Amino acid sequence: MIGLDTNILVRFFGRDDPIQSKRAEQIMSSLTAEEPGWVSVAALMELQWVMTSVFRFDRIGVIQVLNRLLTREEIVIEQADTVRAALGLYGLGNADFPDCMIAASARAAGCSRTLTFDRRAARDAGMELVG
Repeated sequence: MIGLDTNILVRFFGRDDPIQSKRAEQIMSSLTAEEPGWVSVAALMELQWVMTSVFRFDRIGVIQVLNRLLTREEIVIEQADTVRAALGLYGLGNADFPDCMIAASARAAGCSRTLTFDRRAARDAGMELVG
């Protein structure tokens, strides 16, 4: 298994640097089910931030990018089931992807609730607002 840093994923999906994007494509194409690429939750969070902040992807575009990674047999996603649950939340409302990951991770860890001061996270990611 080969770990993939965020910048490899950014160059692969963003195609903003001719040299690094070509190399990222070569790396991604070289991965196999026998020797897959591994992507951490932290890399996914950074990728989502870059896709929305730098490349101006909308929510649907981000979901498509992350789903492309989740459905590739030559890619292993850390906590894949939790990431899928977070993407489901992200697709339903206005919560940020990190908030959705926090809520989904807490559920996966067996938490009965996740407390927050963030009204949007409470409303759209299923957290409990603390007043």
